[in-house]
Amino acid sequence: MRRLFLLIIATLVCAVPFSAAAATGRVVKVLPHFLDLKGRHSLSPSLYDRDAYQAQLRKNPGQRSGLRFDVHWRASGASGKLILRAELRGTAQGTQPRQTTLETELAAGKTSANHWNSLLLGGEDFKNFGEVTAWRVTLWDGEQLVGEQKSFLW
Repeated sequence: MRRLFLLIIATLVCAVPFSAAAATGRVVKVLPHFLDLKGRHSLSPSLYDRDAYQAQLRKNPGQRSGLRFDVHWRASGASGKLILRAELRGTAQGTQPRQTTLETELAAGKTSANHWNSLLLGGEDFKNFGEVTAWRVTLWDGEQLVGEQKSFLW
């Protein structure tokens, strides 16, 4: 009886596949900022001034030159290349909303810590896109989604 029990236990241990440690990560915070004609999102380091300047840029589209997404992310155990991707939906052209994707490959050594990166929609792409109505920012380890944050309307 004891041998049968040991044989069953040995068979189960050998039959269980060994899995590699999966990457973990998350998108902690996304700050979409309009940029003025000089490429600034604020006139001073004060958060109050930044918010006031962003309100001014929201009210005056002619003063904008782009939209930058500042993304705070964390990741550990990444096996492939990390990619930060922002998918944007804009005002409708015809019956379908405009869509675009911004993407950046992250440095190989940037794991197991807090990091900030920016994704920029600027120049002619910004002018042709129109108003952004919804966004989603994702963090990828190769083909595996490890973190996501999205706007209310996504």
